[in-house]
Amino acid sequence: MHAEMNKSNQKSPLVVMRFRAMGLLARREHSRVELQRKLRDKFPEHVALVDTVVAGLQRDQLQSDERFAEVFVSSRIKKGQGPQRISMELQQRGVSASNIDAVLSVNDIDWYQLARAVLDKKYGGKACPDFKEQAKRRQFLHYRGFNSDQISACFNSTGFNSD
Repeated sequence: MHAEMNKSNQKSPLVVMRFRAMGLLARREHSRVELQRKLRDKFPEHVALVDTVVAGLQRDQLQSDERFAEVFVSSRIKKGQGPQRISMELQQRGVSASNIDAVLSVNDIDWYQLARAVLDKKYGGKACPDFKEQAKRRQFLHYRGFNSDQISACFNSTGFNSD
């Protein structure tokens, strides 16, 4: 009788994995690929069930790459990152190119203004004294993920030329 009771108290791997995934999603949004990786790492003996669990979460709208991308883009914009870096990081997390394009175009963000604000915050709005300093600042913006047009616009506006 005692052995029978233990069997009934044990939960199926699907239930345990789903519960674990829901706990991860409760803390923050995850992309499908991130969630699959975490579940595979946590349950290596049940790798075959991971896709089933994640598909169920997507069907129940508990996991959404679109929602993940929206939250991710918003947080990266607040950190002063540009569209190229954000796009690359979303690709690394398995978000589709169409979702990336959609979320970057929906956001009413002026990337030129953001690049300028990032530069102002870093350098206090001080003019570039020479070419070497301008190159350093350009590299900084490039690292942050801004494209060459956005970067050039920062230096074509007043206050950043060495004139």
